[in-house]
Amino acid sequence: QVQLVESGGGLVQTGGSLRLSCATVGRTLSDFAIGWFREAPGTDREFVAAISWSGSTLYTDSVKGRFAISRDDAKNTAYLQMNSLKPEDTAVYYCNVMGGGSIATMKASDFGSWGQGTQVTVAS
Repeated sequence: QVQLVESGGGLVQTGGSLRLSCATVGRTLSDFAIGWFREAPGTDREFVAAISWSGSTLYTDSVKGRFAISRDDAKNTAYLQMNSLKPEDTAVYYCNVMGGGSIATMKASDFGSWGQGTQVTVAS
């Protein structure tokens, strides 16, 4: 079973940037597609972005043009570059990995276990 370690969160002002990292422990990242999700207080965990084995990417509409997902298989690490942050981006961010299927249908309910997440807080 792969262990996921998210990092890079913090407190930023509106318009600021953060880069989140997702490291896999125990398995090679190249075996997986990767997804980023977020959960704000009182809301369900939602899909944010995904990247396939070939590097194809997918974003939820609210982050298009602001967030960029990438992967470095040599480092077993995936990233989420977040620019032009807004208060509504405040949430705990989680990554997860998928061994098969399509990123087009990736959703939080597909996954049974999660890492600890990393808190992102955007001050207005």
